[in-house]
This record gives sequence, structure tokens and C-alpha cells, in this order.
Amino acid sequence: MAITKQPERNNKVVKSSDAFVAPDINAFGQSFRDYNAESERQKGVEEFYRLNHINQTYDFVEKTREEYKKLDRVQMSIWECCELLNEVVDESDPDLDEPQIQHLLQTAEAIRKDYPNEDWLHLTALIHDLGKVLLLPKFGGLPQWAVVGDTHPLGCAFDESIVHHKYFKDNPDSKNPAYNNKNGIYKEGCGLENVMISWGHDDYMYMVAKENGTTLPEAGLFVIRYHSFYPLHKAGAYTHLMNEEDRKNMKWLHIFNKYDLYSKSKVQVDIDKVKPYYLSLINKYFPAKLKW
Repeated sequence: MAITKQPERNNKVVKSSDAFVAPDINAFGQSFRDYNAESERQKGVEEFYRLNHINQTYDFVEKTREEYKKLDRVQMSIWECCELLNEVVDESDPDLDEPQIQHLLQTAEAIRKDYPNEDWLHLTALIHDLGKVLLLPKFGGLPQWAVVGDTHPLGCAFDESIVHHKYFKDNPDSKNPAYNNKNGIYKEGCGLENVMISWGHDDYMYMVAKENGTTLPEAGLFVIRYHSFYPLHKAGAYTHLMNEEDRKNMKWLHIFNKYDLYSKSKVQVDIDKVKPYYLSLINKYFPAKLKW
């Protein structure tokens, strides 16, 4: 289904005076994204990345994308999917163990405070993690390593900046000489849309949004698709594969990432209070029912 072309956006953004202030510590009293802290949670996170790095191969992602591209499992609204996330906890996240719907609303509300006129970004924040429903039986019940966690390209060398990089030594792709250099099977500047990224909730939700004809701007789709691509937007790896459109959209991904990461909190959002606002955005940018 074709996506409606959005008009060129003004680069100026209006920020409110009551700005969101990023905290110094996460919900566990530790620094954010500290993958070396000694804790039971961290041990589980490292085991998650061990499995992720061994099993996410180019062939696996290619086959899985083809399977899920059918969008033949469920028909439901965006809000129904938000409510389903009450059943999901992300085992890869070292900063939060709250139900995912709270993370979505915390992110969206923090952005709404600072960028009141960018309603598409509020909605992007609300839906960016909906692809985590892949963990549920009706969506295939995929293992955590195939749904959550940081993402990275396949078909080229695994950059050292990727969390727990050491486990790639047991990935079959590491033995493929065609993949073991900076560009691998790609050409410099080819554009991220032409790069195979490890499979997970990002790519799945991007696929769902695009195939169901969302009218979110391209920047919103870019944020959904690459928000877990930390080696790119945090470490600056793989920028040689980006094209001009990617570089324009990176501005919004960097803005979004601050809120996605630092809004994680034990302070709960009043769902009933904010629901009418987000339902109005869903109606603006999405059909009533989507194929998943």
C-alpha cells in the first residue's frame, strides 16, 4: 500500500518552557545503558545479547522479514496493540522492568511537553515499541533475542561499538569473507533502506505502519525503524552507508532518542487521562484497523 507523501517539514521546532529534564540515573538507581554493572538483571541482559549475536544472521533476517511481511496474523487498532503491551517486559533493557505501555506513554508525554506542535512525534513515541507484541503467541511467540535489544546491520563487519560484541565470534556470518569488511555486500552511501538490519520490533512496526498506509511523515517512520540502532545514532558507526535522506532524518532520531532513553521511570502515567489525546492522533494518522 502506498504511503502518502508528506510536505517538506520546517526545520524549526517549538519547544515549551516546561522542558523535560533528563535524569542522571535509571529506575534501578544506576547510570543508563550501563552494560557492565554487576546485578542479576545485567547477567540476564548479557545472556540475551549472547543469543542475539549468535542467532541473528543475514539468512535468518531475510526469511523472517518475508514471513512477517504477509501481515496475516491479527487485525486490530493501534490502541488495542498498546494495551497488549501490558503483557510484555523487555529482558534486554538494563534500565526498566515496567510493563511496556508505561514506557510508551512516558516517552510520548515527555516529547509532548517539549515539542507541543509536533503531534506526529508524540504518536511516533507512543507506537515506536509496539512491535514487541512479536513476543506474544498470536504473533508467533518469537524469542526475546529476535524481538528486542539494540539492532545492527548484517552483510558487513560487526562494528566494535555493538554491545557485547565478543559474542559475534560464534555467529556463522563471521565466517563469511563477503561480510567481513566495512562495506560488506553494500556500496558506500547506498542508504539504510537498502541495508539488512537485524530483525526485531523496530523493523516489524515500520513494516506494519507503512503497509497499512499511515500518513506519518518519513521522519516518523525512520525513527520507528532505527530507534534501536544504537551503533549508528549513539556511536556513529555505519554512517558511511547513509544517504542524504537518512542524514536529514537523523536529526529527529537524535531528538527522539533522548526521550526514549531518559524518560524511563517508576512514575506512572495516568492512562485514562491521556488516552483521548492519543486516540485523536491515531485517528489522524492511521486507519481504524490494521493488519499485523
